[in-house]
Amino acid sequence: MQDSGFYRKVARIAIPVALQGLVSSSLTLLDNMMVSSLSETALSSVNLGVQLFNIQWMMVFGFCTGCSTFLTQFWGAKDIRNIRRVMGFAMVNAMVLSLIFFCLGRFFPLQVMSIYTRDPAAAALGAEYLKTASVNFLFIAVINPLSASLRATQQTRIPMFISFGAFVTDLFFNYCLIFGHFGFPRLEVRGAALATVMARALEFTLMVLMVFARKNPLRGPLKGLFAFDRNLAARVYKNSVFTTLNETLWSGANSAMSAAYGHIGTLQFAAFSASITVMNLFLMCMFSLGDASLILIGARIGEGKKDEAFETARRLRRLALIMGTCAGVLIAVFAGIILKIFDLSPEGFTTARQIMYVHAVFCPLNLTNGVMVSGILRAGGDTRFAAITEILLMWLISVPLAFIGALWLKLPITIVVLMVSAETVIKFFVLRRRFRSGKWLNYMIEGL
Repeated sequence: MQDSGFYRKVARIAIPVALQGLVSSSLTLLDNMMVSSLSETALSSVNLGVQLFNIQWMMVFGFCTGCSTFLTQFWGAKDIRNIRRVMGFAMVNAMVLSLIFFCLGRFFPLQVMSIYTRDPAAAALGAEYLKTASVNFLFIAVINPLSASLRATQQTRIPMFISFGAFVTDLFFNYCLIFGHFGFPRLEVRGAALATVMARALEFTLMVLMVFARKNPLRGPLKGLFAFDRNLAARVYKNSVFTTLNETLWSGANSAMSAAYGHIGTLQFAAFSASITVMNLFLMCMFSLGDASLILIGARIGEGKKDEAFETARRLRRLALIMGTCAGVLIAVFAGIILKIFDLSPEGFTTARQIMYVHAVFCPLNLTNGVMVSGILRAGGDTRFAAITEILLMWLISVPLAFIGALWLKLPITIVVLMVSAETVIKFFVLRRRFRSGKWLNYMIEGL
């Protein structure tokens, strides 16, 4: 492949995925940005309220990316029948999982919030947000598998446009329901939750219509979605159990660290909430390169072109390091400007900017690690190694350091975030060695 043709293809896939990720993650940004004008306690409560959604999202996302190994390789082999079987299998499993989270959020919201904070006011507001928005758990169970299937079949523009519609809906109803404009009641934190529900409902409806009610390669009889047999289920489970554990325990580790940060103080956690919300926008954009890696490399492997798959992976890994460096510079330069969208106190603003500087330094390694784990290794079905690496490093290094720094040493939150980032450096060198070995390249669809 010529360089120009290669990078054009990467851009054609990655840019819509990046925009979709940017818009989807902006739903939380909108909630945080508008609620921050109410109070720092309200900002902290919304950030705490979305923690359970983050865990569920990562579990469903993890299972779907495990399925994407097969979806992309089947797409390379032009096997639409098996793509639909894997898509249906992903939806069934995502719904079963999401029902558990729905029950927790709907019936036990205050108990969930008490895990994350000792502040009664923040816990009560977070519980109100969680209970109101709990139906989103069920929407996500369908949205994620369909979106993964569209991306795997290189129809990345459809999820992008749908996410944009959800963003506009969330923006409008956030403005109306949080502050009581255009004749709507002023519901504050509960209004932010209701706006997100409306946005997810629209996203769910449009996703179903675009896949099943129009001419689309994924369209077909409903029975074809549920025609998976024991062999397919066993193979997909074997691969997806590691991606699910990976994303679940990775999200759980981040949630545990949030709990540690939350005990430092409401003001410092509000600063962390603002900085991490902005950082997530950058990361969602940049990690689109991981999705592009999974799509492109998986298709090459499905075509039986392992040498091309390795060369594609090498170029994408190098591109991730370059993009991460550029993003880190931009974050450091514009951190102060970006954070002005939040209504933080002077001390909270300074702390949030310092945290963003820390993230900016580690941005190149973070993006390269993300592309390796969520893109390259998963495309080749090397999910076991990826999961073990991430889980062990997060839970043996990052989480203990967060609690030691926050609860035992009682350090400022910026120093604790810096301590936790040591794990990123170790992970980079472990993953680089695995990539060079070539052991991650596996043909997963043989015999299906």
